[in-house]
Amino acid sequence: MGSATETFYDVIRRQGITRRSFVKFCNLTAASLGLGPVAATEMARALETKPRIPVIWMHGLECTCCSESFIRSAHPLVKDVVLSMVSLDYDDTLMAAAGHQADEILQETREKYKGGYILAVEGNPPLNEDGMYCIDGGRPFVEKLREMAGDAMAVIAWGACASWGCVQAAKPNPTQAVPIDKVIRDKPIIKVPGCPPIAEVMTGVISYIVTFGKMPELDRQGRPKMFYSQRIHDKCYRRPHFDAGQFVESWDDDSARKGYCLYKVGCKGPTTYNACSTVRWNGGVSFPIQSGHGCIGCSEEGFWDKGSFYDRLTTIRQFGVEATADQIGLAAAGAVVAGVAVHTAATAVKRLTSKHDHHRRNEPHDQQ
Repeated sequence: MGSATETFYDVIRRQGITRRSFVKFCNLTAASLGLGPVAATEMARALETKPRIPVIWMHGLECTCCSESFIRSAHPLVKDVVLSMVSLDYDDTLMAAAGHQADEILQETREKYKGGYILAVEGNPPLNEDGMYCIDGGRPFVEKLREMAGDAMAVIAWGACASWGCVQAAKPNPTQAVPIDKVIRDKPIIKVPGCPPIAEVMTGVISYIVTFGKMPELDRQGRPKMFYSQRIHDKCYRRPHFDAGQFVESWDDDSARKGYCLYKVGCKGPTTYNACSTVRWNGGVSFPIQSGHGCIGCSEEGFWDKGSFYDRLTTIRQFGVEATADQIGLAAAGAVVAGVAVHTAATAVKRLTSKHDHHRRNEPHDQQ
């Protein structure tokens, strides 16, 4: 992979990639992050001058879906991230080494780049039985996690497992699996939730750190605002059907065939913050709602314990345009009548109070 002291530009030039292709890469990557032309220039300057950042990628209790998503990134391509943009020195899923050799690489990276590497964590640590439910290289994963986090410059929590606990931490949670921020308390943590996260969101976070040398702006839950500041519902192409009161009532009805809103059959889009409806999946081809299935809210905390994926979490009231004029008119008339009744009652009380006060003022005072 080359030395971590090399820059991204050094590596790609050694691979025979032209300056023109490099500039094109910077423009496409900046655009995928939602940044402007100025950011593309800054990205080019950073990738030309800054050494590649060493990355250690560890795995706890998880299904490897985050890695599966990551390797499918289209902008930027994961090969550019892994082989050129950063120095992925340890990832026991992707690396050729195994066993004692892999452990030696892990410790060597930690000692060589102390305080200068990014720790990326996929999965979570179980705490029950002193961490014995997840053994990595003959040691509890929670021990190795604390050890490697101690010398990291920053930590990335990949996916719902590392960010919130996910299915491993769902009730009754026999292994006492916890998100990594319950174990790592003295390092900044970037949470990139989802089961799995979108590939371009994952590579986008790394690209931002490499370019600007700092963490992206985070919300109060520790998620990058550039990808988690809006609800899926806000940019969903089925949103007009929601506003119109046009809903799928069952999976085989005519409304489902017409592509109406899936809220009534459990879609969690109105309460889920993610970039699915804008960035989408598989190179921007589609996302679950577009394929005909409601959002299950996999990027939100505790989504496994919030009941069936096909039940509504909340009741959102609105007048759809499909409601008849009579229905809206009756509701409006009812509101007017109620308002008139309240006003009449208040006026009557005011008059009675006024008469009572006037009567008391005109009564003769008792002689002392």
